Amino acid sequence: MFRIDRRSLRFHLFTWLCGVALVVVGTTWLLHGFLLQDLARDFLGERLRQEASHTLQQLRQDRSSAPSLLDSASQGYQVFHHLYVLQLNGEVTTSHPRWLAPLEPHLEGEDDALVDVVWQDRQLLIHRRAFTLEGGRGVLLIGEDFAQVKAGLATLHWWVGGIAGLLLVLLFALNLMAVNRGLRPLSRLQRQLHELQSGSRHRLDLETPSELDDLVAQLNRFMDEIDRRLERSRESVANLSHALKTPLAAVTQVLRGSRPIDDERRHRMLQRLEDIHAQLAAELRRSQIAGPHAGQVTHLRRDGERLIEMFGVLYPDKDFRLEVLPDGEACAPIESRDFSEMLGIVLDNAGKWAERAVVCRLELASSLRITVEDDGPGVTPGDIPLLGQRGRRLDESRPGHGLGLSILRQLVEQYGGQLRFDIGARGGLRVVLTIAHGEPCP
Repeated sequence: MFRIDRRSLRFHLFTWLCGVALVVVGTTWLLHGFLLQDLARDFLGERLRQEASHTLQQLRQDRSSAPSLLDSASQGYQVFHHLYVLQLNGEVTTSHPRWLAPLEPHLEGEDDALVDVVWQDRQLLIHRRAFTLEGGRGVLLIGEDFAQVKAGLATLHWWVGGIAGLLLVLLFALNLMAVNRGLRPLSRLQRQLHELQSGSRHRLDLETPSELDDLVAQLNRFMDEIDRRLERSRESVANLSHALKTPLAAVTQVLRGSRPIDDERRHRMLQRLEDIHAQLAAELRRSQIAGPHAGQVTHLRRDGERLIEMFGVLYPDKDFRLEVLPDGEACAPIESRDFSEMLGIVLDNAGKWAERAVVCRLELASSLRITVEDDGPGVTPGDIPLLGQRGRRLDESRPGHGLGLSILRQLVEQYGGQLRFDIGARGGLRVVLTIAHGEPCP
């Protein structure tokens, strides 16, 4: 059974196009009827005016021939009109005496006019011409049966309506073809989405209208992001399996052994368990990376001040300062937790090594630039390339496991940004993060 989906785009487009076509064709047909009748009326009126001028010219040439000239039986005037009424010096002559009564009121006018007269279901188009002849005033009425013309026009109008109806049906068919052809890319897109769901396709790959370019690109980005998260999840599981296997085996061996656990062995076991805990925390933090296509933004001043306040409590002997440019409420297209993770890693590292001050600057223009600088001992130029390597610690005297900066580098890479380390003006380490496409909040 034929089913109409009233929610479909095809139904709405076809309905609107057919509705517009119906209104346009119907309005054109109605206007055709009015304009055709006006055109016929103007044409007949002009013919009656010419005939009146011709008649008056004949009267001026030979007044004595007026009765014969205006006689309705005259062969010449049977060609031009069906009725005349002449009033001259009070004397009235007419070709149709029975029309004299309805036409007599129009003899009183002194201006030329084209009037419609309806009497006993008959309609006449009358041209009135006032004139003077040898000092006498007269009025000439020349008329033609307009009902026959209207009947012919009505027949023509309905023939035009029938042709317009056929054209409208053809237009409906063409509209349906146009809608089906125009929506063909959507059908291909739907088919490819089913193929994605079934696993027979990995990306959307089709030539689409420009209006669908952003949609297809966004869907492909989402699928890339899903693949990256899946890969990150698998990598985290592999890293955990590799990193935890050895310490867990060592702890298990100690617990199963018969040797007593002295303080040194207990310390090594605790160290192993702390490494396991740190590895688990690091992989958990990696798994929570949202990425640049999460569709969320972070408010720089609000989130920056919250982190500065938190690290001011963690390191009460250090002075944390925040600068946000431009001043005011600004946001960047970075997921809020990702931003907190990036800035938190850098601030935590700076808080560990700073002597007294940590300066954080957030600059938003065409890109987001995060600069964190401390007044600590810094690092040697030769060690700068080693920063951010997974599990690599340049100084074992401070707590940590060497995982924070590697997570930071991975975060920055997820957003297509750049991470740079160098020596700051205060002598400590300066960390600069640059992430493109930052925009102010609307």
